[in-house]
Formats: sequence, C-alpha cells, structure tokens
Amino acid sequence: MQSQILLVDDDPNLLKLMTIRLESEGYIVHGASSAEEALQLLRNETMDLMVTDLRMEGVDGMELFERARYFYPGLPVILMSAHGTIPEAVTATQKGVFEFLTKPVDKQTLLSTIHAALEKSGISQGDFFESWRDHIITRSPLIERILNQVKKVADSDVSILITGESGTGKELLARAIHDAGSNHAGPMVAINCGALPEQLLESELFGHVKGAFTGAVSEHTGLFRAANNGTLFLDEIGDMPVALQVKLLRALQERRIRPIGSTSSIPINVRVISATNRDLEQDMREGLFREDLFYRLNVVNFHLPPLAERVEDIPLLANYFLRQTNAFHMGSVTSFAPSAMEIMIHARWPGNVRQLHNVVQRTAALATTPVIPDSLVREALTEEGHFLPSLNQAREQFEHDYLVKVLRLTKGSVAEAAELSRRNRTDFYKLLKRHNIHPSRFKEEH
Repeated sequence: MQSQILLVDDDPNLLKLMTIRLESEGYIVHGASSAEEALQLLRNETMDLMVTDLRMEGVDGMELFERARYFYPGLPVILMSAHGTIPEAVTATQKGVFEFLTKPVDKQTLLSTIHAALEKSGISQGDFFESWRDHIITRSPLIERILNQVKKVADSDVSILITGESGTGKELLARAIHDAGSNHAGPMVAINCGALPEQLLESELFGHVKGAFTGAVSEHTGLFRAANNGTLFLDEIGDMPVALQVKLLRALQERRIRPIGSTSSIPINVRVISATNRDLEQDMREGLFREDLFYRLNVVNFHLPPLAERVEDIPLLANYFLRQTNAFHMGSVTSFAPSAMEIMIHARWPGNVRQLHNVVQRTAALATTPVIPDSLVREALTEEGHFLPSLNQAREQFEHDYLVKVLRLTKGSVAEAAELSRRNRTDFYKLLKRHNIHPSRFKEEH
C-alpha cells in the first residue's frame, strides 16, 4: 500500500514539479494551493505525511501545522521555506515539526527526509504495508508497535491472547495475525465463548457423534476441525465455563480433540488466538479461570489501548466510517465540521471504536447538509449510551469548553482572555497547553 502525501504550496509551478517528483517515487500525492484547501483534504482523505511551504498567502505553513496537529495529532509535517532562518527552524522543530528544509530543496534530501518521517511515524513504503493489515486504520504509535510485533510472531504457531476493552478491535487484530501468518490460506473460524450455554459451546468447539445426546440426530464436526490448518479465534475466552476450560487445555496440550460421545481422538493443526475484556489474572485469583490454561493461551499478549488513548486515530476512523456509510447508503455527506471533529477528539468513547462507528452512522443518517454539524455529534454522544462522565472528566470538559468560549470572545487574544478569566497570563498559557488549545485558531475565525 502506497503512502499518501499532502503537498501544500501556493506556487503552482513548484507544486506541479514536486508532485511529479514524488509520484515518480511511488507516493500518492494530493496537492493543495492553500492552507484552507489542505485542511479540507485532511478532512476527506487519510494522509500519512504533510509537506508544506512556510510562506503562503492567508494562513501560512506554521499556522497550518498547528491547526492540522490539533485535529490530526499523529500526522508528521515537513516545512519548507525559501527565506527560512535558524530561529524559525528551531521554533518549528520545538513545536513538533518533523523537519525544516530550505528551498530550493535537493531532491535526494527531500526524499530521505520523507522516508525518515514515515519511518518514525510507523509508516513506510514497501513491505510494511501489506494486505494483511490493510483493514486496520491507524496512525497511532501504540497500534503500530503492536503491528510490528504481529509481523514477528505471525509465522509461528504460538498461542496469542488479545486483551482490551470492548469495542477496541480485538477480532480485527486476530484477523490481521491470521492473514500475516504462513497459515493465511487456511480458514479462520471465530466463536464468542460467552454467547452459548456450556453444552452447546462444547459441541460447537469439539463436535459430537450421532446420538451423543438428545437431539444429536447427525454427526457435527465442530470448529476445531473446521479451522484445521488455520486459526480458531476464541472471543470472550474469560466467559468460558471452568469445566470446559479443562477440555480446552487438554486439546491444546495434546493437539488432539475428542468429540462428545466419541471414544477416539482426532489430531488437529490449529493456531488458537483468544481475546477477552476481562481481567483474567483477577479471575484466576477468584477461581473463575484456570491458571494452567491462562499460561497456555497467553504465550504472546497484545493489549489494545482504548480509543481515548489513541486520539490521532479518531479523525481517520471517523472519515473512514463516513466513506463506508456513504458508499453503502448512496449518501452525499462529505465531511464533519471542524467543531464536530473537535468534539469527537475530546470525547471519552467508553464504547471505543464500535461506539464511534455508531455515532458516524447516526449523524450521517440525520445530516441535512453535506457537512455534519457539531450539534448532531453532541446529540449522538449524549443519547447513544447515556454514559455519565466522572466528576474529574466533567470538570476537565467544562474547563476546556470555558477556554474555547473565552478565546472566541477575545478573538484569540490571550492577554484579554486571561484578564476576563481573572488568571495571570502564565497560568492561562499552561491551561491552554494542557488542553492542547491554540489561540491562533480563534484569530482565523474572524
């Protein structure tokens, strides 16, 4: 999969030349002649890197960087300038710009800087992007680290346990592990261990012979045999009854299963991936989960962080789900308003990616304009789950909203905002930094 680069320059000739250069190296290039056009492209496309000129009419490159960083925190940015000074370069890199290049930029220097930026952010051309991970939408260093580890263990047959809150994408990761491995040509079979009563779950996993119990009118092969030479994904493994855990442990140890009612065992060649949102170590202490099975399943552990800990993925996922929704329902909604995206970035998301998907579908269905307004997002977040924030979370949200409101009133003037808030300017700046609020954004609103 090719890396996508957003190239921003108000010189049309230079923009065209650099586009040709980068496309010849295999990159997908999206050109923009202004900061406003660039921000619109960022809302509608998944970019891996932004390369922008510093001196532009209207919003300059530094302002564009700060606004892009606010909504897309993980996006690496390279700044270019024909009139750059050392203090400007130092300031830019201190603020988080990946590199500051002086025009005219040598082709090889530009290419090596782009390669380094993509590598550092966990994105690169070539083998890193393969089909096995195409369905995982991320710019989060936390997720990229997991995917790098997946590549290392994919070809082995060790058992893997995926932990994380509900809705974080555990089954998607299991699918990626399967697709990356040497057994990817084999089947991947999934079952939710908490969705079936014990006897039915045992039959689904191990199969049964005809007449094994009342209602067993024919032989059933079971999922272990269905997943032979492939992967069996045991979702919500923590909900498996203790009695059945014993039989699962034996199957994993002996690599053989015995269907219910059978007197003979059958060899199996199955990789087992398990997942849970429970604390299995606590369950072991309470006698709800067998310690020997835990260590058999947890040879390698991948813990998926909640969505609130990878906020750089929220705009990517929201726009991805919006494109999916439009394609499925023939919709005409194009994007989220910046204020709507701001609300989503700062939301708690107790339901994680699954909740975000639901909110996008709901707001797209109710939108009466091509751009989804913040009112629809706020309403969806309020009504969708009835999630009451903690006192600290409510206080943080109030503080954030208050800072935004006072900066809007003062058109981005920190001195006036601090005076209105009855805080000294230093304390006010600290508050803005803690909430990742940039005063310059409010100057541009007027």
